[in-house]
Amino acid sequence: MQRYNPIKIEKKWQNKWYDSDTFKAKNKTKSPKFYVLVEFPYPSGDGLHVGHCRSFVAFDAIARKKRMQGFNVLYPMGWDAFGLPTENYAIKRGVHPALVTKKNTDNFKRQMKSLGLSFDWSREINTTSPQYYKWTQWIFVQLFK
Repeated sequence: MQRYNPIKIEKKWQNKWYDSDTFKAKNKTKSPKFYVLVEFPYPSGDGLHVGHCRSFVAFDAIARKKRMQGFNVLYPMGWDAFGLPTENYAIKRGVHPALVTKKNTDNFKRQMKSLGLSFDWSREINTTSPQYYKWTQWIFVQLFK
């Protein structure tokens, strides 16, 4: 009997999940919809910590259960990259905030994928993206009027 190699086996199945869009929510389906949202992390550290994983794993279990029950589950992930935590991290490192945000979000995403979390990465959000913040600016202008 061959010895179990977790890194090899997990990587194989994670690649299969991502290549086949297993966790991607369908836009047009008759299945009941279910939305799962976990707090988007601040990319103000070198990587994930156990507190992140605690939340992600709990919500991931809910998302997977709902998928097994036939629901069309939207479980997106994103990055809350505007604000003091990221700015202070960048200042401490002596790096431009945009560069540190890109580096850290890439690392966080790599770590999340290695954990096998079932996020719909096709709907990834980054609060520093002009496509995102143009709408927050727009809504504040509307409220101001």
